[in-house]
This record gives sequence, C-alpha cells and structure tokens, in this order.
Amino acid sequence: MIERAEPLDVQVDPSTSITDLLVEVAADDPGLALLARPAGDGWEHLSAADVVERVRSLAAGLAASGVAPGDRVALLSRTRLEWTLADLAIWWAGAVTVPVYETSSADQAAWILSDSGCVAAVVEQPRHAALLASVAAEVPALSPERTWVIDDGGFEALAALGRDPGLAVEAAELERRRAGVTGADLATIIYTSGTTGRPKGCQLTHANFVVLSRNAVSAIPEVFGAGGSTLLFLPLAHVFARFIQVLSIAGRTTLAHTADPKDLTRDLGTFRPSYVLAVPRVFEKVYASAEQKAIEGGRGKVFAKAAAVAEAHSRAEDSALAGGRGPGLALRAQHALFDRLVYSKLRAVLGGRAEYAVSGGGPLGDRLGHFFKGAGIRVLQGYGLTETTAPTTVNRPGRIKVATVGRPLPGTAVRIADDGEVLLRGPHVFSGYWHDPAADAEAFDADGWFRTGDLGSLDEDGFLSITGRKKEIIVTAGGKNVAPAVLEDRLRAHPIISQALVVGDARPYVAALLTLDADVLPGWLKARGMPVLDVAAAATDPGVRAVLQEAVDAANAAVSRAEQVKRFAVLTEDFTEANGLLTPSMKLRRRVVLRERADDVERLYAG
Repeated sequence: MIERAEPLDVQVDPSTSITDLLVEVAADDPGLALLARPAGDGWEHLSAADVVERVRSLAAGLAASGVAPGDRVALLSRTRLEWTLADLAIWWAGAVTVPVYETSSADQAAWILSDSGCVAAVVEQPRHAALLASVAAEVPALSPERTWVIDDGGFEALAALGRDPGLAVEAAELERRRAGVTGADLATIIYTSGTTGRPKGCQLTHANFVVLSRNAVSAIPEVFGAGGSTLLFLPLAHVFARFIQVLSIAGRTTLAHTADPKDLTRDLGTFRPSYVLAVPRVFEKVYASAEQKAIEGGRGKVFAKAAAVAEAHSRAEDSALAGGRGPGLALRAQHALFDRLVYSKLRAVLGGRAEYAVSGGGPLGDRLGHFFKGAGIRVLQGYGLTETTAPTTVNRPGRIKVATVGRPLPGTAVRIADDGEVLLRGPHVFSGYWHDPAADAEAFDADGWFRTGDLGSLDEDGFLSITGRKKEIIVTAGGKNVAPAVLEDRLRAHPIISQALVVGDARPYVAALLTLDADVLPGWLKARGMPVLDVAAAATDPGVRAVLQEAVDAANAAVSRAEQVKRFAVLTEDFTEANGLLTPSMKLRRRVVLRERADDVERLYAG
C-alpha cells in the first residue's frame, strides 16, 4: 500500500464548537464584515457582532419553541444569507441541522425528515412548507407550529417567540446550551445524494468542521485567511458549500450570498470576491461562454490562439517548477498580449479581483485547468466527500499540479489500497451513518480507514489523482477494465455536450450516450455558419454528429485502443435533477440512466 499523511498545523481544543469560532471572532473584531448579501445596487454587510445578535435571537426562539439540545431541525432553502444565520442559530441552541435540497421531491424530503427524526423546520418559501405538510403523516414528530417560513416572516416570528415572557429561555440558560456543545457533539446530518438506493445520513461533528477549517486556513492563508472574500452560489445543502461557510468564520473572511443564480454575473462584478468556489461544470460554462462570445464577435481565431497560449504558458510554468525550462521569451510576449486582449476580460467575469478559484465535486480536466491557470486564475482542485466534511486533499497556490486533486491537508492521511481504492483517515472523517451500523461496517476497513469507493494514485510528491469509481469500472466482454470518468470528463468539456455516459459492461466495445447543451447549441451553430437547430433536430444532423465525432476522437486520444468509444448515441433529453438522472450535486445516477435509457444502449450494440 502507498500512503501519505500530513501532521496537524493547528491543535484544536476538543471542546471547541462551531459557534465558539463565531464568538471568538465577534470578541476580537466585532466590526469585521462577516456576511453580505445584495441590497439594491450594492451590498449589505453584517458585522461579526451583528451576526451574533441575529443568531442569538433566532436560537432563543428555537429554544422557546421547545427545540431541545440534540434535536434535529430541518433546513430547506436556496443558498442565501438566512440559510447561514439559521444554521448557526440551530447550533447555538444546541440542536443538529438536517439540510434538505430545495429541489427535493416530497418522497425525498419525507425520507430525510422521518429517518433523522426532525422536530422542527426552517424553510424558505410557502411552497416548501406545503411540501412538508404534504408528508406530515410520514413525519409525525414535525408539527406545523414548528415550521418557520423565511419569506413569510419566519425569522421575525422566531425572534418574537424568544422574547415572549411566558416562553423565553433566560439568556444565561441559552448560553449554557451553546457553551455545552463540544467538538464531539453532532453538528449536522447530511444525506448523501443517493446515486444508488436510499440516501444515507452522514453524521458530522463540530470537531469535523472546526479542526479541518482551522488547518485549512493555516495551510492556505493567502486564499482562506483574513482579508479574503467569496461569493457563495453553490447549494448550502451540500457539504462543499457548508464547509466554506464554517471556513469563512475560521479564516475571518467575508462570505457573500448571491440572491439569485440568474444574477450571478452581476453579483460577481459588484462584490468582486478574492476567490470563487465552483464545481467543474461552472468552469466549463465560463469557458464555453467566453469562446462563444468571441466567435460571435468575429474573434474566434484570436480566442483559440489565446487559449492555446494560456495552456502552453501554464505547462511551461509547471515544467520550470520541476526543474525544466519555463516560458520562453516569445511565449511570454504572446501571453502578455493576450492578457490584455482576452484573459483580463475573462477575469472580469469573475469580478476582476479573484486570483484563485476552488473546484470540487469532480475533476476539472487537464486542458481547462491549464487554460484558467494560464489566464491568471489558479484553480485549486481538491477532493473529498460528504463523509470527510468535504476536502481531504487540495492543490496549494505555491504548487499546483493541474491533473491532480492536490496533497492532503494538515491532519489528514491518504492511502492507496492494493486494488487502487482511495482510503482516508483523519479528524475530518465522519463519525458514521445515522442509525445504520451495517453501512458503518462496510465503510471502514479493519484499520479504521474510510473506504471512499474511488480509485486513485499518489505520486512521489504526495499529490493524489482520481481515476474513477470502483463500482463504476466497466469490464468489456474482452476483459478490458475501463474507467468511464476519463472519457466522460473529456467529452463534457466540449461546448455543445452537456452530459456524457460511457457504457460497455460485458459488451464487445465501449460506447457513449451524449446529450446536447440547449443553451449553448443555437449560438454555437450560428457562429459556425451551420443551420440553427433545436436539440431534437441537432441530434440527427450530420454536421452536428460530425462535430461530436471529433469530440469523441479527442477523448479517445487519452485512452488505449481497447478503451476507446466506438459508437455514440445523441439523446434528445438531457440528464437533469428534474428527471431524476442527476443528483442535486450534479452527479450522474448511472444505474438510473442505464435503466431509463436501456433501449438507447441496446441500439448502440444492434447490428
């Protein structure tokens, strides 16, 4: 076995809770702008003292309603400032937050709330309250009287409840509740996306968040330390954004929340974060949008050359770090020219101030990683799971290996098992699944290492690379093992491809199901002088299929001949969360897709 472990940078008192971090910041720097949200043409900032005051009033209301320490409270909302305030208030009251995606179906919500035993809920809109009411019979512990709707004055009602003379919990008692929570106590139960079967509840403690956050700030202070800021638009129901929420408090940085994803470009431009947080699909969209605008403006060749120079410059920088030649004089001159013409405009899309971006939730891909680094935005790819409180490994500003997900954070350890599975250990690893000892036994090996289910490798410098999912490895009829992620990631990087699913298990060759990006497709076709078609017509158009074949050929260049995609089908319906083919965190529900699109798969092997 190959192993890499990093010692802790920061030792954390075992009694420290997440709210202890907040209290400490408010005591040291009460005027620090901790949270922000859009307000008219500008931004409303909440100081650390403001946050403590609002959180305490909400916690008092929860306590007055009868929510006891250790009780589970559901939180169902889009990402917004109130989400963070409610989360902190639940912890202040000594309770446990159970996040629910605001896009969840009634069946999904009923399972999460009933399995976790939620006794109260904070929801965003009346429709969310109606959703919970529709499953009331399945969640007997949750009453309508303890469901507060943010957009219907729920926060005001909670604060008033906390001031009610007949119900109010004394300030000293509320503080005893808060201070009584230690690092070992449960902070949240986050239900996995459930690519197969029912979602399982991952139990994360206060220490999981606190220790990892403290050490991440210590390891990467230039990104996560004081003076930094980020604009959060990823769902806070997901562990990735949730960790950043706590990390911002630990690092004493400003966490802004976008009001509406449709306003993201505007909000980035006005807030101007020092770093951005996104999943690979966001970076793919940014690149495709920039390329499309250049083509529509008659500057397609300029953009293509700029992209090639950015990638070459980034690779040359990497070569220099490894002891080779860096960018030559001609390349540096070209890079400086395109920085003025192209790269500066791309950085302006992200607000103009961000030097770093943090990417997680999946691989970004070698080409895009080098492009963004060459364009002046260093994407720090990381790796983790819900069970590991998000990141275990991450690239650092001073040493980025684009094709990897970085080195272990302080206090964490990575081991590669004999069969290639990535195993993890450290204070960030969850305490187990909620009421599921059988799943716990399966999740850990005899030495206490967490089995991730991912396949990977460690290089001589301790950088981790992920090559696929253990359960998703395809074994062709000829006995060839194929990791579909390598091909799928490269296919999705093409501007008009939205999703890709590689198939071939027990089949004579590898094939793929492709879907088209309905938003990008019309402009992309028009810019190339091709007929503007809708998705249904484009799926069978010879010109479009020829372009897709080029994308397939490019992806095939990354694998051996036996692993290459021989045939592909273009579907007329995308894989989405709405049709049940993607999880809320945008992961493919592979088994569901294979079941729902079985006829399309069979046609790939007919004749």
